[in-house]
Amino acid sequence: MNIEFRVIDKSNYNQCIKLKTSEEQKKFVATNIFSLVQSAYEPNFYPLGVYKNDKMVGFILYDFDDEINGWSMSRFMIDEKFQNQGIGKVALNKFIKFFIEKYGHIKLYTSAEVDNTIAINLYESMGFEKKEVFEYEVDGVIYKEFRMLAQL
Repeated sequence: MNIEFRVIDKSNYNQCIKLKTSEEQKKFVATNIFSLVQSAYEPNFYPLGVYKNDKMVGFILYDFDDEINGWSMSRFMIDEKFQNQGIGKVALNKFIKFFIEKYGHIKLYTSAEVDNTIAINLYESMGFEKKEVFEYEVDGVIYKEFRMLAQL
């Protein structure tokens, strides 16, 4: 499967904004537009488009998180039209290789809502381990997530 990453910039941000999750997944991941705004105003946030055969099919946002003093894959999504085709697993595997090439063999964190079993199973299949449960609040909504860690 031909999967590649491209930096999100003025040439492709509209494609990224148009990517959507299914209705039931909306509670698990922030919108891409929110992630792009966040990457524009917060330091050390890096947005990547996930491309299959020259078409954007997903999105990854990674960053250096001062709170955990480490690198984090803070967003990962595949557009609902391209799910259940193995793209997520291939893209995540390729991202881990990309990350190691860029930063070396270090820790990489991610997180998933505690009831997002699909994401948790995918992350565990790629070597991430559940470390702790944490909660946070955004606009009056409380989120409960597993912090997960891969030793790359």
